[in-house]
Amino acid sequence: MIKQRPSFDIAIIGAGIIGTAIARELARYQVKIALFEKDADVGQGTSCRNSGVVHAGFTCPVGSLKAEVCMEGNRVFADFCRELDVPYKKVGKLVIARDKEQIPELYRLRYVGQENGVDLRIIGWDDIKKMEPNVSAAVAAMHSPDSAITNPYLLSIACAENAVMNGVEIFLNTAVRDIEWKESSYLLQTGQGDYRADYVINAAGLYSDRIARMSGEDNYRIYPNRGEYYILDNNKSHLISRLIYPVPPLNSGGLGIHLTPTVDGNILIGPSTEYIDKRDDFSTTVPVLEQLLKEARDFVPGISAKDRIRSYAGIRSKIVPPSRGGFGDFIIKASPTRETFINLIGIESPGLTSAPGIARYVVNMIDQRENLRRKNDFQDSRKANVVFSELPETDKVRLSRENPDYGEVVCRCEGITKGEILSALNNPLGVRTVKGIKYRTRATMGRCQGGYCLSRIINIMQEAGMEFTDITLNGGTSRLFSGQVKGVI
Repeated sequence: MIKQRPSFDIAIIGAGIIGTAIARELARYQVKIALFEKDADVGQGTSCRNSGVVHAGFTCPVGSLKAEVCMEGNRVFADFCRELDVPYKKVGKLVIARDKEQIPELYRLRYVGQENGVDLRIIGWDDIKKMEPNVSAAVAAMHSPDSAITNPYLLSIACAENAVMNGVEIFLNTAVRDIEWKESSYLLQTGQGDYRADYVINAAGLYSDRIARMSGEDNYRIYPNRGEYYILDNNKSHLISRLIYPVPPLNSGGLGIHLTPTVDGNILIGPSTEYIDKRDDFSTTVPVLEQLLKEARDFVPGISAKDRIRSYAGIRSKIVPPSRGGFGDFIIKASPTRETFINLIGIESPGLTSAPGIARYVVNMIDQRENLRRKNDFQDSRKANVVFSELPETDKVRLSRENPDYGEVVCRCEGITKGEILSALNNPLGVRTVKGIKYRTRATMGRCQGGYCLSRIINIMQEAGMEFTDITLNGGTSRLFSGQVKGVI
């Protein structure tokens, strides 16, 4: 017998940065909110597999919805991260022309950006070398001082945690299988039972077209587009100090292979752009990765193959087919059959930047219908766990004396302590997976990629009361152990 679950005013499907940002924004009001996520943690799709760039808005067509929400997002992003205690650095960006033929495109981008209200200027070779001494082979560049970087997966986690602090209920490992309009509300059928809601917000990213079809809206189609990345060791962080982009290739569906400094000190190379058939094919491929390295070295010759520590891939949720290429505008619309079903389709780059703007846009759509009432006790701030390696030495000594777990280093590459691992295990969302620890602490993200610390993390998980057979990489069937060797305790 299917178990009938609680009813909610608003159900959000998809707990990436868009879904979690909407949940947090709605939590300001007197409404009962549920956030459903098919994975074992929030932000596990595109939201943890992108460049972490806060875009200034010069690639967004003037007058588009994308431009509107991107500019709003960029305007508030520093405060957004400050409230949620997530890293944010306004490092700026150079869009580099490699030859004279590309210079007109710089001026076109500047025109678009200035129409959107972006501060931009064209600079020559002398200024480029002053800003980025390790960059070569450039004739001109466009400087965007308002471009920034953040940690995309920490931001999704922070939004979710702050939403939970304010009463939002988050259901992980809960895929929505069907939606039915029944008795004046939506019946959401999941593997964990049935739930009811008066509103449904479809923020399912790569699967948003499928969720839309559950509302009877079958005009949308997502074309998955994979982008592969390399991660460089953080001992190469000195090579660049700001974002280094090429002039965007025409109709490629991407912004070109670029170099991105991260808030953690690594440099990202990528992403590539390739239409694929499967929405969950996060493979990396040798030919593409070789091309990434070649193009990166064209910009910064000081990069070498031995600097690479890992590769990964993300997938864009594009609404333009391969035959056309390029970009489409964001779609944020109520279903024509029912205004209480709101679809968000094709939220690709600059989706991360736009998240605060999109959240306000969606909440305003509901507010216009419902005249939402604000809470008096909304908590807009959330405190992150201690990052021991970033503390002053005096605080490190004090904290390790107060709690010896902070004096025990578990991950040598990143300087992560046992205390940080335990804090990650005790997170407000109840996530207790190896990947959950990884994304909350950076353990296993260093040069050895878990070669030293993984067994120690597993020991700590067991000390925290987990059976070794229940320890998973990312929930579900991703168990790390099937049994125990005879005679080994």
